[in-house]
Amino acid sequence: MKILVTISRIFVGVLFIISGLIKLNDPLGFSYKLQEYFSAEVLNIPFLEPYALGISIFVVVFEVVLGVFLLIGYKPKFTIWSLLGMIVFFTFLTFYSAYFDKVKDCGCFGDALKLTPWESFTKDVVLLFFILILFFGKKYVNPIFSKFPLTIVALLGFVLSLWFGYHVLMHLPSVDFRAYAIGKNIKEGMEIPEDAPKPILEYSWKFNVNGKEEIIVTDGSYPSVEGEFVGVETKMIQEGYAPPVVDFSIESDEEDLTEHFLTEHNLLVVVSYSLEKIERGGAIKLKALQERARDNGYEIIGLTASGEDAKQRVKEDYGIDFDWYLCDEKALKTVVRSNPGVLELNSGTVMQKVHWNDIESLKF
Repeated sequence: MKILVTISRIFVGVLFIISGLIKLNDPLGFSYKLQEYFSAEVLNIPFLEPYALGISIFVVVFEVVLGVFLLIGYKPKFTIWSLLGMIVFFTFLTFYSAYFDKVKDCGCFGDALKLTPWESFTKDVVLLFFILILFFGKKYVNPIFSKFPLTIVALLGFVLSLWFGYHVLMHLPSVDFRAYAIGKNIKEGMEIPEDAPKPILEYSWKFNVNGKEEIIVTDGSYPSVEGEFVGVETKMIQEGYAPPVVDFSIESDEEDLTEHFLTEHNLLVVVSYSLEKIERGGAIKLKALQERARDNGYEIIGLTASGEDAKQRVKEDYGIDFDWYLCDEKALKTVVRSNPGVLELNSGTVMQKVHWNDIESLKF
């Protein structure tokens, strides 16, 4: 039992730290995932959506801290009970998502590793197994230091986790796992290779044949049946290839300008998924950025999901005159974790990307 507890302690502790740090690297991204869980279509607790960011920071910091506590043996009873409570909750959540097909990606490892709902549930079941070993063998979870250094290490783990979360919120994720990272080409990310796997669907055709319901399953072709057609249901057997970049566009009221702008050199793109929620401190910096960009031969545009009234109001309030184009809100939240954020594009390749706090660091 002592050996099993030691193995479980290392496995669970390391996995909680890794999982927590990946999400702590991008707490805004995890908060968007929590908003998806809180929505009326999933758990139907929308009153929690405004608090998603605060909850996400608490959860991921707690996850990292519990991993550290477990490895060093700090307050083992509290740590193991907390681990058990957390894993039971997330096992329920991932099962609910998988069984009812509510959320396609649990966000357990952020954008670093995408897991299907059933993969997420399986991962949580495995973790639950190891945490139960710790629960029943908690007498073998002993501190690895004396009391004073143990407290110092535990406190350092907590403080450093909080600092890291604050740092990435005030700037950008330290490691960008998304398709809009510096060096990535957005245009190439939208392409689907010719030999890419196609989705496999199963079609269940319902017919009324001589007063009896008959179901015929095909891969899509319409069956030859002498009877009255009632309806058809489709089931996804295997998903096809999904490009890294989806729903990204640069559109005006009249046309789609995505292709045009993704071939432009020296293009500066200001991203604000919602102009109604734009950070005032960042918006104030846009006028100076606009002038500096143009002085250095750059074209500057804006991308938002907001309507014309919001676009006009921001132009008037902050003294800017560059054009705002339309893009999907979810895509813009993925492009940059800042409102506003700024990208430099060269033929669709991301050359620079900054949080509004770091606009002055852009190099032209």
